[in-house]
Amino acid sequence: MPRYFILEADGGSRGNPGPAGSGAVVIDLNTGELVAELGRYVGMATNNVAEYIALEIGLSKIFEIDPGATVEVRMDSKLVVEQMSGRWKIKHPDMQDLAINIKRLIASRTVNFIWVPREQNSRADALANEAMDSAEDFSRVLDGGSESFVPPVNEQKLTRPSSIRAPQAENVPPATVIMVRHGRTELTETNRISGRTGLNPGLSDLGQEDAQRAATELSNLGKRGFWKNINPPTVVISSPLQRTLDTAQIIAAKLGLKVEVVEDFAEISFGEWDGLTNEELFEKWPDEYQTWRGSWDVPPPNGESLADFDLRIRGALERTIEKHAGATVVVVAHVMPIRGVLRYCLGAGPETYWRPVVAPCSISAFRFWGSSAADLLNFNATSHLN
Repeated sequence: MPRYFILEADGGSRGNPGPAGSGAVVIDLNTGELVAELGRYVGMATNNVAEYIALEIGLSKIFEIDPGATVEVRMDSKLVVEQMSGRWKIKHPDMQDLAINIKRLIASRTVNFIWVPREQNSRADALANEAMDSAEDFSRVLDGGSESFVPPVNEQKLTRPSSIRAPQAENVPPATVIMVRHGRTELTETNRISGRTGLNPGLSDLGQEDAQRAATELSNLGKRGFWKNINPPTVVISSPLQRTLDTAQIIAAKLGLKVEVVEDFAEISFGEWDGLTNEELFEKWPDEYQTWRGSWDVPPPNGESLADFDLRIRGALERTIEKHAGATVVVVAHVMPIRGVLRYCLGAGPETYWRPVVAPCSISAFRFWGSSAADLLNFNATSHLN
């Protein structure tokens, strides 16, 4: 039976014309599994030539695996998509030759061309840049043959929920949300309640080190280890509080991205309890504390109830999922927002707000298909901090 593949292809040139590279990602459409990553160092060429070469090497690899395959090509080059679909003329001689070769390759085969936004093609872009950086060709194939290798133990799928028991997902590309708790502050180091109100400290020296380690770990996205099958992020989102802004700026600088502030990812407000130690809280507010603990609707004095906070975090997350469908985003937030995202992902009860441990600068990864399906990829990862 013929197989169905997704081909993500992209090319780049540093100078246009200049040193150029091509990248192609092959995905099994039925299983969502990564099949191959391909890179070609083109030499001196334009962006468009590199894009055509990316298309050619990707299609060649697919038809080498299965000559009868059906292919859905996804590219952010409007020019290549329109020209290969026959709607635009091809005027550049170099591209004419490449297009002729590709049309011969796909003759009598089913190949559809789809334009996607650039942020949905970041993996192929990363491979093109890898080829330019190394000035070498490479082929990493997971689908058999002498070039095959064993990937890390990782059952996540790229295009559909990982579990066969999961409900049918919406017909939208998934948004991958990487949640990072901020690094340590003076308040966390002295075990004081640290919410949305009250003091607004930045990172301590140890917190700065935390953030640098988290940034280095996140630079592996789309490249190696557990993170290899997750596309590199397109933006770093931050809560408005200083400790998250400091952490987000360090991560964004490492990844070459901008920081976008989203107010509703701020920590829950503990009201008059912000800045207290647990012992001070028990001593000064014993009755209020007993009424509040485990409650969904009771807020701290002048603070925020779980019910109100849950609505706020749910709204922030749903807007993020919709805005960044098909992309990966890093969100730097706090203990309670990260627990809220976990609750949304699992469809869990209010206990999610007090049972999971969320360490400073831990990393948690989620994937959402609109509001209909989700994968929890990992939670509270801290090995990078050791």
